[in-house]
Order: sequence, then structure tokens, then C-alpha cells
Amino acid sequence: MSAGDPGLLGPPTAPGPTPPTGPARERVIDLQGVTKTYGAAEVAVHALRGVDLVVEKGDYVAIMGKSGSGKSTLMHIIGCLDIPSTGRFVLDGVDVRTLDERQLAAIRNRSVGFVFQSFNLLARTTAQSNVELPLLYAGVGSRERRRRATAALESVGLADRASHLPSQLSGGQQQRVAVARALVTDPALILADEPTGNLDSEATAEVLGVFERCNAEGRTVVLITHEPDVAARAKRIVRLGDGSVLSDERLAAVDAVPSGAVHR
Repeated sequence: MSAGDPGLLGPPTAPGPTPPTGPARERVIDLQGVTKTYGAAEVAVHALRGVDLVVEKGDYVAIMGKSGSGKSTLMHIIGCLDIPSTGRFVLDGVDVRTLDERQLAAIRNRSVGFVFQSFNLLARTTAQSNVELPLLYAGVGSRERRRRATAALESVGLADRASHLPSQLSGGQQQRVAVARALVTDPALILADEPTGNLDSEATAEVLGVFERCNAEGRTVVLITHEPDVAARAKRIVRLGDGSVLSDERLAAVDAVPSGAVHR
């Protein structure tokens, strides 16, 4: 990922848990003392060093950090693409440490909707079919797949582009198709990795508007970014450095409507 300066949004606050935001809420992400080490002995790389992070249902969190800060590793663990070396990780009520590879794949498909910088759409497949793909993997019948994919495309403002190929869509529209694909399984978490990195300012605003509407509807969003302007639109900013949480800044309450949300 591109390097970012975690200090661009002001001086970091003291590390530690986020202050209480009201009554106890359901935790979508609960990491306690999570470490990740690659290699061993003299060549060991400590990518994460005892990370504690709780994300409640309905929050909108931006994770920032310079290249090598550990944010990519953290994203992989949150998305069940990797597992911690030590520590505890509970995703949507499930202790990930207890899962085998097949079960990890199942929880990824059920509980996490991924959005990537590069869109990852199938080039020769329509927007409708791209959005249906996770449901196909989950064994959902064709009629129900079509119904849910159509609703997801409508939610991101692209119902009239369902039959278009990715090459017939702008970058912002392609990313909105990717968001619809992430939403179609009704996941507990939308996990977005530099989702505006390949977009111009207008398309960035469109995509962030979709995330904000999703969050206003109660969906939990975690966004990895190096862009201060993008992070500033979240409700909370977590900054990483050298595999540890440097600061955890609350910008708005968990149940607040995102400042840029547009209701149709």
C-alpha cells in the first residue's frame, strides 16, 4: 500500500481503548493481544505486536499507518485471510482460533464483504453477474441470486448498469459494483482496502457516499487508507506504527449518522 503519514490529521492521542460510547453494543471485531510474526529467530519479522482493537456493530473505522506499520497484516487477520500468531480474535461472535481452513473460508464468505483498491471484477462478466458471484459460491439458487444482486446494485445507484461489462463503466462505477458485491451476502462487516486509491476526487466522493449510506443503515465499515481526507469522514481513526496501535481517536459516536451520508 502507499505510505501515509499518521500525523497528518493532528497529533496522535494517547494509545488505549476507545472511550465508552453509551450502552454496551454487539462487538463485530474483538482483538486482544494479537501478534503476528513471520519467520523465526534472527529473520523473524514482528508485523503485529500485541494489538487490542474492538469495533462495535454500526461503527465506521478508518485504519491508517505508514508502509510497514502493520495495517495490511491487520486487514488480513480481520478478514480471516490470515490468523494471529498469538492472542485472541473474535469475529461476529466466532473465535477464529477454533476454525480450520474450510471454516475460515465459510466465515469470510458469510461475515466479511471485501472491497479492494483494484476492484477485482471479472472483465468478461456483467455487473449483475459479478455481484451474484459470492452467492453462487454460497450455493444460493439463481432466482434468489438475481433478486439480491439487483437490490445490491440498486443500493449503490447502479441498477441501470446491471448488464454492462466493467470496461463499459467508469472507475467509480466499477468500485460501486465491487461495493454491491460486498453487500450482497449481508455481511456483518464491510472491509475496504484502499478503496479510493485508484479513483479521482469525484469518484472518491461517490464511493465514500455509498459507504456512509451503508453505515447510516447500521452496517459496520472498516476502511484501510493512507488518505487523511478519506479517514476524516469516518467516525473513528486508528493509527498503527511498528505493529502497534499508536492512537485511537473517536470523531463521532457509534450511532451517529456519518457526516457525509446522503439519504435517498
